[in-house]
Amino acid sequence: MSRFLQILFFALIVRPVLLVILGMNVRGREHLPKKGPAIIAANHNSHLDTLTLMALFPLRDLYRLRPAAAADYFLSNKWLEWFSHNIIRIIPLERGGVKKNPLADLEASLDRDEIVILFPEGSRGEPEKRSQFKRGVAYLSKSRPEVPIYPVFMHGLGKALPKGSWLFVPFNCDVIAGPAMHWPGSTTDLMAMLEAQMNDLAAKGHVPSWE
Repeated sequence: MSRFLQILFFALIVRPVLLVILGMNVRGREHLPKKGPAIIAANHNSHLDTLTLMALFPLRDLYRLRPAAAADYFLSNKWLEWFSHNIIRIIPLERGGVKKNPLADLEASLDRDEIVILFPEGSRGEPEKRSQFKRGVAYLSKSRPEVPIYPVFMHGLGKALPKGSWLFVPFNCDVIAGPAMHWPGSTTDLMAMLEAQMNDLAAKGHVPSWE
């Protein structure tokens, strides 16, 4: 039942909002993973980010997508918890280093051939301003070096639905996907590769480089 409701939600609500109201423009769709295991690493400015990334995939593949999300926020009440688990199908992450291995659930998802969605900046930043990536994505890649990482840059969503707001503002949005990256042998090298890729994708969208 939850899978059916998930498909309905994206088909009747998410996609019309993104395509009609926000005029989403997608480039590099051919670079997106066709199957798992895979990691999508994207910048993060808006609550729309996760829905946008999931909407890029065929409806039949939604169940394979597993966004990582903060447990303290997305499980904060029973209604949001139900929606997060059944419609978005998040992998809840405990903030504050509670778990001995905070990557365990992400690794298990990849072992099930799912596609994990990560926002290496962590929490949402200010509209259209990027923050430095945290190293969690590199540690996950190190634990599963055979799993490709797909960088995706999004522009405009931070203005369409900025942090702290629930009111849509019509604003054209760009989503630019880049070719897959693979574990280069060190966390430092992977972070450098990811930042370089993200800057390259931002340049294609005529957005200033990393601040």
